[in-house]
Amino acid sequence: MKIILLKDIKNVGKKFDIKDVNDGHALNMLIPRGLAIAATASAVKRVEADKAKMAGEMKVQHELLAQNIKAIEATVLTISGKANDKGHLFAGIHSDEIVKQLHAQARIEIEPSFIELAHPLKTVGDHVVSIKAGGKSAELKVVIKAL
Repeated sequence: MKIILLKDIKNVGKKFDIKDVNDGHALNMLIPRGLAIAATASAVKRVEADKAKMAGEMKVQHELLAQNIKAIEATVLTISGKANDKGHLFAGIHSDEIVKQLHAQARIEIEPSFIELAHPLKTVGDHVVSIKAGGKSAELKVVIKAL
């Protein structure tokens, strides 16, 4: 069965990809969970329009990041979290949390996908986070403090 993916799905494909999957997998898992839709002619046209709109929005986000690079590099982001005696956080700091704090503390909005984290930040102290988009990059200093 041909489907259009609405989200990135591990081992299947990326958002807006048209894939041919088993009927059972599509009808029992992907479509009921809102992860995919059947690839009809009208659905393909609608998804192509959505894909073009999303590409335009990403271009605007890339341009905003290029304008905010100096502001990002001058920012020192402070995040507090519960930690044990050795300085290990109970819950890691993910890119979504960094984006929220960046908006709250510095009034800078970026997409979480622009932040390059190999793994969540799990220790108290100073960290340098790389932000990349559209050939532009910035380094954000993140200070994590224990509560």
